[in-house]
Amino acid sequence: MQKGEFVRISYIGRVNGEIFDLTDEDVAKREKIFNPRIKYKPVPVIVGAGFVIPGLDEELEKMKVGEKKKVTIPAEKAFGQRKKELVKVVPESAFKKQNFKPKAGLIVDFSGTKGRIQSVSAGRVRVDFNHPLAGKDLEYEIEIKEKITDKKEQVNAVLDFFGFPIMGVSIDKNVVNIDVDTQKGFPRPELKARVAGIILKYVDGMEKVMFTESFVKGGSKEKLG
Repeated sequence: MQKGEFVRISYIGRVNGEIFDLTDEDVAKREKIFNPRIKYKPVPVIVGAGFVIPGLDEELEKMKVGEKKKVTIPAEKAFGQRKKELVKVVPESAFKKQNFKPKAGLIVDFSGTKGRIQSVSAGRVRVDFNHPLAGKDLEYEIEIKEKITDKKEQVNAVLDFFGFPIMGVSIDKNVVNIDVDTQKGFPRPELKARVAGIILKYVDGMEKVMFTESFVKGGSKEKLG
């Protein structure tokens, strides 16, 4: 595959032999790790665009549609090595101001950075901001299911990857129109900007992305802007 090409991939990711992520519902049920809140299906990605970890991006460039392979991705090409400086001690009072009771094992969010509480002792909370898979080599079974060449499907692939709530997509010459389903939430401005930037960069010939926000009442669609 070439950098910038759109594909759908399926995979099973393991660490020390245990599955931590996968796209196949049957495998999830067989391994007794099925989660009904997860939609198991092939994932759309743009090769070389950072949709997957660097090591997987490199492997995708070596593959072709329909090919399956097993690969080991070293930590430095996955989620990086663990860093001691990312384990921080936070005063327990900082949590109390937010009416939050810290407990070991809970995930917390500080200015958009997520961390896991390791311990709570003597008014101090130890938080690990390393990625849970940092420092680990990962094993993947990966398959390129298909290549996406239709421009509208490429736009939908980007929106699908980011979980963008939409009612519809249309392309008028070099303009992409995305109708946002506001009943499923209002996407943050920075997410809109990121999605638009990816579409303009990777969908050939597109020069403008427009968003409209809609809701449904009595079976009719009403435009908000």
